[in-house]
Amino acid sequence: MKIEKSFISGLYIIEPTIIDEEIIKYDKKIFKENNLNMEFIQDNESFSMKNVLRGLHIQIKKPQGKLVSVLEGEIFDVAVDLRKDSKTYMKWDSAILSSSNNKMFYIPEGFAHGFLVISDVAKVSFKVSNLWNPEDEIGIPWNDATLNINWPLNKNVPIIAEKDTKYLSIKDNRIFN
Repeated sequence: MKIEKSFISGLYIIEPTIIDEEIIKYDKKIFKENNLNMEFIQDNESFSMKNVLRGLHIQIKKPQGKLVSVLEGEIFDVAVDLRKDSKTYMKWDSAILSSSNNKMFYIPEGFAHGFLVISDVAKVSFKVSNLWNPEDEIGIPWNDATLNINWPLNKNVPIIAEKDTKYLSIKDNRIFN
C-alpha cells in the first residue's frame, strides 16, 4: 500500500495493494501504522452520470471523515480544509480517483468534500466516520470565488443538485468567518 501525503495536513492519496488480481483497499493495521486513525462506521455508495458535480458538503456538529474510492468510472475528488486552526484553512486539494487506478482519498473530519464525474458514469464508495445527518449538513457553492477550485469541466456545464445551488458563499456564511 502506497500512502502519499497532501500539502494539506491530514489528507492522503492511497494506492491499494494488489495481490493476484485481488485489490486490498483497506487494511486497518497498515492505516494505524501510518497514523490514519479514523474509525469508519458505515459504507455508502453513490451513482452519478457524467458532469454531475456533488458538493461541497460538510457536517458541522457531527463531522464526517471519509475514505473515498471509485468502483466504476472516474471522478475529480476535492477536499477543502475548513479547520479554523489549520495553516491551510480554506485551501483545497484534489485527486483523480478511478476504477482503473484504484486510488483512494483519505479525508479527515473538518473538510468539505465534493466531486465531479468525468467518465460516462461513476459509482463512488465512501467509508465514513460518522452517520450522515441532513440537519447538520451545510455546503459551499462548487464555484465559490474564495476557493477558486479548478474543476476539469472542459467547457461542460456541471449538473448540480437543487440543494447545492442554495448555499451561501464562504464570505457570506458566518460559520466560516
